[in-house]
Amino acid sequence: MTFRIGIISDTHGLLRPEAERRLAGVDHIIHGGDIGRPEIIAALRRIAPVTAIRGNVDTGTWAAQYAETELVRLAGRTIYVLHDLKTLQISPAALGIDMVISGHSHIPKIETVDGVLYLNPGSAGQRRFKLPITLATVDVTPSHMQPVIHELGDA
Repeated sequence: MTFRIGIISDTHGLLRPEAERRLAGVDHIIHGGDIGRPEIIAALRRIAPVTAIRGNVDTGTWAAQYAETELVRLAGRTIYVLHDLKTLQISPAALGIDMVISGHSHIPKIETVDGVLYLNPGSAGQRRFKLPITLATVDVTPSHMQPVIHELGDA
């Protein structure tokens, strides 16, 4: 059986309809910070359960309920979530973490280092620079994790 995780970050207060459509049907959503407005998480929760962390733009009183990092276990996998990968202060491989999710750079990236999947879904908010507008999904089975970056476009 496949467990699908939707991963979104850097919405900066904008939840695009195409992001909602792409996330429809996922089993869980992880938001990698820079949420922008509390309504974003409320809308995501109408799709699936949400784990979210606070990013550097999440400074209002509403954001205090979100930690700077989260360690979550989904579908038998241990996932560490933080906003800026440059602030990582643990050794994920040594701690048995299967996946590290980050945001902040707005650059989508999938990389495996020492058996740990590092995933940045990119930014799903307003376009910055010439970077694509993206989010990610990860299909988790007992034997593997299959990450995919999805480009959303400009709509």
